[in-house]
Amino acid sequence: MDDTWVSEFLAYLKDERKCSYRTVGDYGRDLKAFGSYVLDLDREITWQSLDKDIVRQWIVDRMDDGQSARTVCRNLSALKSFYRFLLRRELVVKDPVHAVQGPKQGKPLPQFVREREMDRLLDGDYFTQDLAGMQDRLIVLTFYSTGIRLSELVGLNWSDVDFERQSLKVTGKRNKQRIVPFGKELGDELQAHRERLSDGGEDAGLSAPIFRNLKAGGRITNAQVQQKVKYYLSQVTTIQRRSPHVLRHSFATSMLNNKADLQSVKELLGHESISTTEIYTHTTFEELKSMYNQAHPRA
Repeated sequence: MDDTWVSEFLAYLKDERKCSYRTVGDYGRDLKAFGSYVLDLDREITWQSLDKDIVRQWIVDRMDDGQSARTVCRNLSALKSFYRFLLRRELVVKDPVHAVQGPKQGKPLPQFVREREMDRLLDGDYFTQDLAGMQDRLIVLTFYSTGIRLSELVGLNWSDVDFERQSLKVTGKRNKQRIVPFGKELGDELQAHRERLSDGGEDAGLSAPIFRNLKAGGRITNAQVQQKVKYYLSQVTTIQRRSPHVLRHSFATSMLNNKADLQSVKELLGHESISTTEIYTHTTFEELKSMYNQAHPRA
């Protein structure tokens, strides 16, 4: 299979499409690997004579070799882009790739921190007893107790807390607001935090932010919260991702593991569709399956 057209396509990506060096390199490797695969099958096949059956067989062989669905779909995307280029340049009269579908890519299960690990973190001595350390603990506790998003936590003001009803008013995506309940522990900690701020000379009025940048003043930033959560989660878990969103996953998983219904969890998380929340049912099933495999003598 002639490499000249591949070189012309890569030059087009670089010079006309202004694609990144990495993209051009990835496409070049994908097309070179595909060309080698076809030549190994039949050295008489050209880019003009290639048919969809060979493309489909290539996909099957890639999957049999242990390649992920995501990688194979990326390889196929490069081939489809190449043939669209050949058609526009009238170098071929048919596109054998456009109707070929790649393998389905399963959504990865969300990572979460186990309940016993969260208990160890929140009940242990990982947090200092000064204002900064206690605010850090409150940040982790708020994420785990309510399942709110990073931006929602950072945007909280004291006016958003209803201590009597034990609820938070949070502003989510597209400025949609929802009411999220919280328990006695979080309520007590919020009250204590407000008192500590006042005692330390910090503004704790209704319009003031709950979580503050204690060094520079004003509202804490997203990056600061992410850094803190990553540090504290690293003390108790070995999962790869250690972010505020993982605490959101942990909240949802714990709720479902303790028999909360799916619709309620959907409302608490502020999801638009129940299908978004359903990913957590797969997580809880995997947890149950793991426990079964560990505990059952015939598993």
